[in-house]
Amino acid sequence: MMIKDDQHYHNIQSWVQKFEQSLSQLDRNENEKAQNNPQLREAYRNGIQRKLDDLRKEMQEYETLTSHNPKIPLVLNLEDINDLPLLLIKARMAAKLSQKELADLAGLEETQIQEYEEKDYDTASFVDVMSVFYALDINVQKGEFLVPLDTLRRTPITKEELLSKTH
Repeated sequence: MMIKDDQHYHNIQSWVQKFEQSLSQLDRNENEKAQNNPQLREAYRNGIQRKLDDLRKEMQEYETLTSHNPKIPLVLNLEDINDLPLLLIKARMAAKLSQKELADLAGLEETQIQEYEEKDYDTASFVDVMSVFYALDINVQKGEFLVPLDTLRRTPITKEELLSKTH
């Protein structure tokens, strides 16, 4: 998951506070809970802490993107082609462009950009993705793609397989 706007950011802040309160309450009640089932308590606490860490990381990424100086180029890494939609959203946010401004630059409608970002560009055509890519003036450096010819599949991929690989 990725924080895509201020409203989502504020919702995440609220969840962080709730998780912090849960951890604090759990720590205050440690003795009585630990007597009943210390392993269960520890697993529960670890789960809350992991989720809290994930949310804080998402908040930090959002803060970094939205506070980035637009006069300084931003380097975003793409480890998996399925992450290209997130890269486009991050680039828009760092450029401090609204969805309407990006739509105007890409020759698209604002409602299209809104839908594309809401659905992580799942509904966008290749041409629309490339329009956004070029509107954001994204340059690819050192792009390497591995094509494992010796293990290339020789059977058609099903729609279900494709969807499971992208999510």
